[in-house]
Amino acid sequence: MNRVATLASLLASVAIAGPAFAATADAQPDRAYLPSDIIVTGESSQTYEIKDGSTATKTPTPLIDVPQSVSFITEDQLEDQAVHQLNDALRYVPGISMESGEGHRDEVFIRGQETTADFYIDGLRDDAQYYRSLYNIERVEVLKGANALIFGRGAGGGAINRVAKRAEFQSAFSGEASVDSFGAFALLADVNQPLSDALALRLNATYEEFDNDRDFYEGRFIGISPTLTAALGPDTTLTASYTYDNDERVTDRGVPASGTGPLTGYDSTFFGDPDFNFSEAEVNIARARIDHDFNGGLSANASVQLADYIKAYQNIVPSRIEGEDVLLGGYRDTTDRRNWIGQANAIWEAGAGVIESTLLFGVEANSQDTQNARQNVSFDDGDPLTDGDNRTPLAQTISVPPYTLRPVSRSRDSQLSTLSFYAQEQLQIGEHVELVGGLRWDRFDLETLDLIEMVEGDRVDEQFSPRAGVIVKPTPDLSIYASYAESFLPQAGDQFVVLSPDNAKFEPEKFTNYEIGAKWAPLDNVLVSAAIFRLNRNNTRFTDPLTGDTLLTGKSRTEGFEIGAIGEVTDFWKANLGYTYLDGELLTDSAFGSAGQRLQQLPEHSVSAWNRFDINQQIGFGLGVIHQSDQFASFSNDVVLPSYWRVDAAAYYTVSDKLSLQLNIENLFDESYYPSAHGDNNIQPADPFSARIGLRFEI
Repeated sequence: MNRVATLASLLASVAIAGPAFAATADAQPDRAYLPSDIIVTGESSQTYEIKDGSTATKTPTPLIDVPQSVSFITEDQLEDQAVHQLNDALRYVPGISMESGEGHRDEVFIRGQETTADFYIDGLRDDAQYYRSLYNIERVEVLKGANALIFGRGAGGGAINRVAKRAEFQSAFSGEASVDSFGAFALLADVNQPLSDALALRLNATYEEFDNDRDFYEGRFIGISPTLTAALGPDTTLTASYTYDNDERVTDRGVPASGTGPLTGYDSTFFGDPDFNFSEAEVNIARARIDHDFNGGLSANASVQLADYIKAYQNIVPSRIEGEDVLLGGYRDTTDRRNWIGQANAIWEAGAGVIESTLLFGVEANSQDTQNARQNVSFDDGDPLTDGDNRTPLAQTISVPPYTLRPVSRSRDSQLSTLSFYAQEQLQIGEHVELVGGLRWDRFDLETLDLIEMVEGDRVDEQFSPRAGVIVKPTPDLSIYASYAESFLPQAGDQFVVLSPDNAKFEPEKFTNYEIGAKWAPLDNVLVSAAIFRLNRNNTRFTDPLTGDTLLTGKSRTEGFEIGAIGEVTDFWKANLGYTYLDGELLTDSAFGSAGQRLQQLPEHSVSAWNRFDINQQIGFGLGVIHQSDQFASFSNDVVLPSYWRVDAAAYYTVSDKLSLQLNIENLFDESYYPSAHGDNNIQPADPFSARIGLRFEI
């Protein structure tokens, strides 16, 4: 109660202005979500809405004309929530469950499908396992449902795309500084400067230090990202960027289970060794894109990306509770990855009046080299006459038994190359009907080598992935759609580090998404969307217990409903609201479990609601709610993560045109809950009540 009283006084006295610098924004037509000439660059005031649906189609398409569920979080909402990391932002997207990612990577469930690789930046794959910062990001988009036509392999439940900030032809300098009640702080800078009428440079940089209520947890993040925009002519634009990110943090694997739920009473206890548990990721990504308008309705773009990832993490980890003891394990894992991606698209817009056509042709090539190795921990008391013991008494501060790091037990090298061609037609018939159809062909060539056993694995797959949709528009501000889409995932999994000779025999897994939905713009700057869907997953491996044969008979299904609303409801109220209902189970026995088991980390009900209320031009308030119902920690269905509600709050105060202040409260009512897990015995406790004070300035 004292905290709430203190908060009430703080909320009455602290505030923030709008964003210090708006990088790019969509033009504001008379009706925000109606078809219009797509995307122009310009300044924008505080906004949560987006009209651009081009990520879902690779063509200039208003969001209301996309036959697919899309959720997004704008830069303004991210700033209002004081969110700097992708995993924190995604907690406000209904239909997504957060996997704890072993304390060192982004990992999510989208419509019940787990992924560590379906992450993109400006539509190009960014699939290594690391934590992604948002200091150089304009918005986050979550495209739901299988859709290989746009993204290629994977993306069975959906894909997460970050739209990067780019250099603009206007001078601006802004910064941000914030600190929270645990001592974590963040510093950000954003500088944009035209160098000439045809050349602009922008630099985003950040330094962030992490801390929370967990014992021994700490870390820091450094990021720097220069971007360049060059107008090579009236119809040609070149954009180039480079990003260097370096993340170091303690690897925290959470708490083990006790019975059928998380171990309670130990939410701050670190079940590891603070001198050993550590992760580091060094990421270098260079991108360039050229856009050219040939006039006459024909345009084209080409992109190239080089990404280099160096990753290492190590941990002592809780294995399970046994009596009054905790059993521990541990290992060190390293990964080096280099990705080359090239992509080109041609778009032809033709017709007028009764028939209008938007035709897309594209090609993509990808080369990926990965080296991965692991060393296991051996618990050893140093006495050659006795065996080591991985058991330690359960206590508020865990005493880790003596251990050593064993020689390399796993070393793998993989080379992946892909080649893709795709075509898509968007046909508008009159004012009320639009048809979308497309097909993608992928050639997927994977070669792996187990350097310990000297065992090779290789397989070539050639897959067709279709997409079809129909959109009916009774009025310009209402669309009703039905869609069908497929995606596939090779049996090596989404990281492709090893393909055993046995698994090399099998066809990829297949995802099929059926969806019916509607999008409605009841107000100028508000979009309401709703959808029902069914997502089938087939060709999952299953080992027959009688014969020992491996078969591709595993099947699962996720069905659900979602509804959301986003935008500026009134002059003083902006909101992003959503609800998702999900039901999913294994239809047959598979490697995941027995038929009838519910899919892991699939809450039946998810609610997210973020609101900003501006009392006047100086003072504003924010209120957010997150809810997820009970969910199983794993496919075993043995351990349940209890349902929870979390309430967040914020206050904003504009000191002047150049300076604003902000207070954010996370977990206002200090609820104890467990939002994510990695299996049954690595369950992450949530942060308790915390406050963050920040300021932004613009020069």
